Amino acid sequence: MNLSTKLPKVGTTIFTVMSQLALEHQAINLGQGFPDFAVPEFLVDALHRAMREGRNQYAPMSGIPALREAIAEKIRACYGAEISAADAVTVTSGGSEAIFDAIHAVVCPGDDVIVLDPCYDCYEPAIDLAGGRAVHVPLDPHSFAVDWDRVRAAVTSRTRMLMVNTPHNPSGAVFGERDIAALHALLDEHDIWLLSDEVYEHMVFDGARHESVLRYPDLARRSFVISSFGKTYHCTGWKLGYCVAPAALSAEFRKVHQYNTFCSFAPAQYAVAEMMRDHPEHHLDLPEFYRSKRDHFRGLLESTRLRPLPVPGGYFQLVDYSDVSDLDDASFCRWLTIEHGVAAIPLSPFYAEPPRGQRLARLCFAKDASTLEAAVVRLQRL
Repeated sequence: MNLSTKLPKVGTTIFTVMSQLALEHQAINLGQGFPDFAVPEFLVDALHRAMREGRNQYAPMSGIPALREAIAEKIRACYGAEISAADAVTVTSGGSEAIFDAIHAVVCPGDDVIVLDPCYDCYEPAIDLAGGRAVHVPLDPHSFAVDWDRVRAAVTSRTRMLMVNTPHNPSGAVFGERDIAALHALLDEHDIWLLSDEVYEHMVFDGARHESVLRYPDLARRSFVISSFGKTYHCTGWKLGYCVAPAALSAEFRKVHQYNTFCSFAPAQYAVAEMMRDHPEHHLDLPEFYRSKRDHFRGLLESTRLRPLPVPGGYFQLVDYSDVSDLDDASFCRWLTIEHGVAAIPLSPFYAEPPRGQRLARLCFAKDASTLEAAVVRLQRL
């Protein structure tokens, strides 16, 4: 039989490639976005307790009630939104599954989905598998701000969904009031769905607030809002996230979810529900926790030839390496890993068409201070 691929543009993800390269060359991995410090002790204890108490079988398809209720309470406290835990919240196996399910819930063959480049690499394959077409609208190559006029110009009668991401991966850019106003105007004018990827929602710095779509009823009523416990609780390997959407959208979302993963890691759901109920200070203190890491890392980078860009949110630091090398970003990141022992992620895989001459790499600062300091000792030799 002849094998024809359904994803001809897809190979092994850049995160797997660079992490494997880091392992092979014993490099410090600042590429893939995972913390190297401990999960909160209370959360680990709660997980052990859930497993010992026998919470090891299938969870309800949409998530255990205690966790969905804790999510609804957090949304009420953080964003002032009253949502139904039963009808509007679905627990998923990470943010990536939630993104996949949301796209497949509403995107049909022949539909267009607008994505803002650079964007996370799981967006377009999910669109392709749904039979849709990703329409790429570039962000500003320096500030990574949205050009809403270009987004508006990209909307056609075929447009089914717009995907946004704040705080933004890979740049850390965050939405402000003007972005929300532009979103309102766009969705008032066009009948399209919104997918808001907010997995870094608790990492917004310098006194700014996270402009969640859930703050705005007119936006929330036509949106899938995605978040991730892996990012919030430093446990990316648990693969636990959730989607918030109005009841009608959630019903369509759950049709996909139930035949994708059906349910997610049950003991972790009980543990996270306890954590959210008993220790809300964790997510409330997270902006300061990561701001401190950002500032420490940026201070260290001043001793290198890499130029750090502003980081309003998230846990990634973009650096301009123009003073170090004329290599393209993929070649530079391989060279940096193999020859200097620090793994980074190139930006080009986040684009359909990377800006000509862009010399940027992404470094993750969700690491212990000792890891960041050891990496910068190596970067000082560039």
